[in-house]
Amino acid sequence: MPFESARLLPMFGLSRKSNTPPAPRPDSVTVNGRALPLTIRENARATRMTLRIEPGGQALKLTIPRGLPGHEVDAFLTRHHAWLMTRLARVPDSGPLAEVGKIAIRGVEHRIEMTGKLRGLAEQTEIDGVAVLRVAGSPEHTGRRVADHLKRVARSELEALVAGHAARLGETVRSISYKDTKSRWGSCTSKGNLSFSWRIAMAPDFVIDYLAAHEVAHLKEMNHGPRFWATCRELCPRTDEAKRWLKQNGSRLFAVSF
Repeated sequence: MPFESARLLPMFGLSRKSNTPPAPRPDSVTVNGRALPLTIRENARATRMTLRIEPGGQALKLTIPRGLPGHEVDAFLTRHHAWLMTRLARVPDSGPLAEVGKIAIRGVEHRIEMTGKLRGLAEQTEIDGVAVLRVAGSPEHTGRRVADHLKRVARSELEALVAGHAARLGETVRSISYKDTKSRWGSCTSKGNLSFSWRIAMAPDFVIDYLAAHEVAHLKEMNHGPRFWATCRELCPRTDEAKRWLKQNGSRLFAVSF
């Protein structure tokens, strides 16, 4: 899945003991006037700092060597402020859906229209040749109802695709769940439990098919080796094209604010 990272050589060393209390580590970083939550994770095996922008550009994650003092973290973030500004500028800043007024469903942009004729639901239709998603209720409920509609679309599309791909491989799917993940599109356990991000419902059909094929292929190959990719391409001939689409557009889907 797509992410941005900066990796540097070690920039710290042993220091003499001091009675001065260590500087606190930051829990947020302000970039382009926006405060982004910062998660700092220590890794005993790390020999350098690794900074990652979470998909959607909504948060940052920094992995550091164990025991690294706070002032070293501050210095690292200061040095890479321009890097962050450049990368985050590429991530679309989507506001509330009621203000944006549109949403992609299966790769097709739909205009959002409010209506009082539906009971707590959303309905896809076409008006004067334009794809429209009619949403019931007041604007403050728009995000939740659009998200609920995407969940229904994801469930309907993925469950049919998963069933077909699993039958081709002669594999059994134990369960399918849906989450609003921020760093991966899907997962598969050795017991046959599959999980998907319902945000994939915004992607084109061939990308949704790829995601289903990808996780089903893991039922046969629990790795990303050559045999896994051969199985994935057998199930979904547009695998490479779908991978490129997610790399180029995945952050945009994660950035949608519901």
